[in-house]
Amino acid sequence: MSQPARIAITGAAGNIGYALAFRIAAGDMLGKDRSVVLQLIEIPPALPALQGVAMELADCAFPLLREVVTTADINEGFNGADYALLVGAKPRGPGMERGDLLADNGKIFGPQGKALSDSASRDVRVLVVGNPANTNCLIAAANAPALDPGQFTAMTRLDHNRATAQIADKAGAHSTDVRRMTIWGNHSATQHPDIAHCTVGGKPAAELVSQAWYREQFIPRVQKRGAEIIRARGSSSAASAASAALDHMRTWVHGTPEGDWTSMAVPSDGSYGIAPGVIYSHPVTCAAGAYSIVQGLAIDDFCRERMTITDQELRGERAAVANLLP
Repeated sequence: MSQPARIAITGAAGNIGYALAFRIAAGDMLGKDRSVVLQLIEIPPALPALQGVAMELADCAFPLLREVVTTADINEGFNGADYALLVGAKPRGPGMERGDLLADNGKIFGPQGKALSDSASRDVRVLVVGNPANTNCLIAAANAPALDPGQFTAMTRLDHNRATAQIADKAGAHSTDVRRMTIWGNHSATQHPDIAHCTVGGKPAAELVSQAWYREQFIPRVQKRGAEIIRARGSSSAASAASAALDHMRTWVHGTPEGDWTSMAVPSDGSYGIAPGVIYSHPVTCAAGAYSIVQGLAIDDFCRERMTITDQELRGERAAVANLLP
């Protein structure tokens, strides 16, 4: 068996981190032929709960799991990490302004970016899950001078999966029949789920649903699905978020299927008129452990307007944390 992959998870005793750890140990992220070392990171008050997670992992006797590290020291937690899933973040509290939330999370993700730069593998792949994910990712990348910003991504795969499920259900198909779904922009209520290039069973998705349904029901439901789940179960998405994080990393490592793409929030590079400076979700293909933004897609006026709205939100978030960007 090859050298074990070192996988760091922050917020590892939380609901998403807990769901991630067991599935990674079972081979659901890198495959059933790759052994893993889990490097689980928590804040000091959560270390007893983290020890409980480590006990449960041991009790599962996973064949692929070689070691579990538990720590509150981010340099220890990121030491030699090949993959890092940054899940832990400060949630928005009652009456908290978005700017305050961004500033508080900057105090978390800035040091984490530096620790990754100092301690992780030079080829580390980083996924930011903790919200506001795009701007938290921007902060982490900006504070990691020894790493390429392209090694940092934020998760819009959950939105991508939600959109895929919604369009499949409406078309009377299975999610595996849906290809080329796209999420543009921010992981927030301004994101734009785009079906202009999407197919269902080889047929254009836009021809299988009405424009009224697409604009008035599909888009807002994908944008606000997280809030819908909170209303239904009393807490935020955990299992689906963990599953999407695994999907994101597995696709990044093993590649997208032929003729398909996925959605990842990556450093903007001018593609589709999105100027550099933000972490923006694009359609991407993955191969040989690298991603590439899909080029040359036609963008209609409706899509362009919404892409601009979500870009403006990200620019506003960037301005709010400018002091955290070296």
